[in-house]
Amino acid sequence: MSSCYCCFLLLALSCLGLGVNAQQPVPAYVKQCKRSSPKLEECLIKALHHVRPYLVKGIPEIEMPSVEPFILDSLTLSLTGGERGYKITLRDIHMYGASNFTVSRLKLSHNGQPFEAKIHIPEMKIDANYTSSGVLIVLPASGGGLFHATLGNVAATIKGFVSSKSRGGQDYLNVDKLDINLVIKDINMNVRKVFNNNRILTEATNLFLKENGQEVLHVMMPQLKVKMAAVIKKVVNQLLSHTPVQLLVTP
Repeated sequence: MSSCYCCFLLLALSCLGLGVNAQQPVPAYVKQCKRSSPKLEECLIKALHHVRPYLVKGIPEIEMPSVEPFILDSLTLSLTGGERGYKITLRDIHMYGASNFTVSRLKLSHNGQPFEAKIHIPEMKIDANYTSSGVLIVLPASGGGLFHATLGNVAATIKGFVSSKSRGGQDYLNVDKLDINLVIKDINMNVRKVFNNNRILTEATNLFLKENGQEVLHVMMPQLKVKMAAVIKKVVNQLLSHTPVQLLVTP
């Protein structure tokens, strides 16, 4: 997520294998790799780990914002069925911790196949505003409050395709398709400042989230993956439009 930005970028570069212009200075956040190296994938992993502190700060010269927090607009979850089923909408979603990633595996694109990266993030935290409607257990639960979640042992698999265009004598990439799959082993969710600090509804909601955290995550996941992929694609394309590939991979 966030951490996926530069992972995707370096994978895309390695897939196309474009050369470097020796006249251009190499920015501090770039660790160059040789396209001809038999250890290219190992070098790319080191380059991704090299860029982590820059992801936290952001890179103003290429108009790349900080990835902390990673921001999504909203998610709508139908958690129980029926006419008065319990529904939650999360808004202004802020996700923290994505920059603390480790790349465990890279598979470069060959013969028209997508590139693939596997990433591990020890912990991510989510803060959001939420509103709810319907009946929770036996209690009317329409209202709102603050939502928090801690996601532990996050494994992400990223796949995608890119294309290349020339501009001003240099080559620039564009993300044409990007997919993300997430596996989250540990989940803890809670709410606060709920229903004008109604203690009974707050406790009921937190009990529901504690006992059904994985089920809530399962309902959330399809929207979460699509929206994360869309945001990452937009940000990466903005980044790629400002950064010629000749700066990143040498012959």
